[in-house]
Amino acid sequence: MAKRLSPVQRTMRTLREQGIVCAVAEKWNPYGGPYGVRQDLFGFIDLVALDPARGITAIQVCSGSSLAAHRRKLLDSDCSEAVRLWLRCGGFVELWAWRKVKLRRGGKAMIWQPKIEDITLDHFSEQGRRHGRLSTQASPHDEMP
Repeated sequence: MAKRLSPVQRTMRTLREQGIVCAVAEKWNPYGGPYGVRQDLFGFIDLVALDPARGITAIQVCSGSSLAAHRRKLLDSDCSEAVRLWLRCGGFVELWAWRKVKLRRGGKAMIWQPKIEDITLDHFSEQGRRHGRLSTQASPHDEMP
């Protein structure tokens, strides 16, 4: 039986298959809360990817069912100022939501596939929110299987 990969491990494997250098940026804090807590870099970064074609990218990874909650985390929580600063400094922010989809319509075989959203400074403007710019944007990773 194949080992189950976490969404972060799955993202790292996908990026490395594309030749992109990446590293985990979150850490385990055993003293946070009663049982410990996982802490993201700057409150929102799970992975950092270095792509010569695109630049430095902060990646927030989640399951497909929690996409909206993680989008809200990036845009409306305590870490949103850090997201804005990251973008103003020239970095990119991506939200990867992993879900199982059918390999072929009507088939039974399932594969893991990410839905990738680029988070930009436009997302923080009132006009960007009103005009629905929170939808998935074009990403350099769209050609993945």
